[in-house]
Amino acid sequence: MLRVQSSIASVRGETFVRRAVARDAKRLTRLVRGSRAYEGQYAAMVSGYRVGPDYIESHQVFVAVDADDVPGRVLGFYALVLVPPELDLLFVQDGTQGRGIGRLLVDHMKTRARAAGLDRVRVVSHPPAEGFYRSVGALPTGTAPANPPAVAWDRPELEFLIP
Repeated sequence: MLRVQSSIASVRGETFVRRAVARDAKRLTRLVRGSRAYEGQYAAMVSGYRVGPDYIESHQVFVAVDADDVPGRVLGFYALVLVPPELDLLFVQDGTQGRGIGRLLVDHMKTRARAAGLDRVRVVSHPPAEGFYRSVGALPTGTAPANPPAVAWDRPELEFLIP
C-alpha cells in the first residue's frame, strides 16, 4: 500500500514520503551515481554529481522510504525547484522500480506544487524515462538541446499541468 505522509510511521508494508534532511545527502548522491539508467553513454552526466545538504535545504526535496525496510534506506526521491518551476531530479532505487514508488513521488510533487501556487512544472527528462513521465501525466512540450560535455544528447522536455 502506498500512502503520502510527512513522516515515517511504523506500519507494515507502507511506503511514505518525507522531507529530505541534510543527513540524506550522501544517500541521495549514491542513488543518483549508482543508477543503472545512467550507465554507458549516459554515465558522464552523473559521474561527479552531488546532492549536497545545501541543495536539500534550498529546494523541495522529498524521499520515499519503506516503513519495514532498513532504517534510512531511501527507495527514491525527487527535487522540486519552485523558481522557475521544475522537477529537477526524480530517482527510484534500482531493484524497487515497478512498485509504484515513482508514481507516489510524482503525486506528492504535484501536491507540493499545488500548495506552492504553481500551475505547471517543467521536466527535462532523461531519454529512457520519457515513457514513465508520460504515463504519470506529463505532456510533451519540446526538446532540450544537448549541453556538452556532461549531457551530449538532446532530451525530451515535458510539463505537468497542476490543476
